[in-house]
Amino acid sequence: MNIINIIISIIIMALITFLARAFPFIFFRTKKPSEMIVFIGKYAPFSIITILVIYCLKDISFSKPPFGLNEFIAILFVIFLHLKFRNFFVSIFLSTFIFMLLVQLNLLRVFHF
Repeated sequence: MNIINIIISIIIMALITFLARAFPFIFFRTKKPSEMIVFIGKYAPFSIITILVIYCLKDISFSKPPFGLNEFIAILFVIFLHLKFRNFFVSIFLSTFIFMLLVQLNLLRVFHF
């Protein structure tokens, strides 16, 4: 791929990303949001957290170190953050970051016997 193709690809991706972000503001600025949009906005964070917790717990091995500690630390972090800040985005993003940090950097390797 030459430099022209790369630049064109970046411009197209930036334009699509901008339009996807601007779409709700362009089309819904004068209207009251529909019932479905309100429902999704109300319950989507719960669904996202549930999916992340299930993903986090699906491969736990209680027989091998660190015995699921990474996952349980991340879950406790979600609970703590949500009780402290009451903000789904903070809970989702920071706890996902902590989980990936624990897993990728293998920070609990001190428990390997």
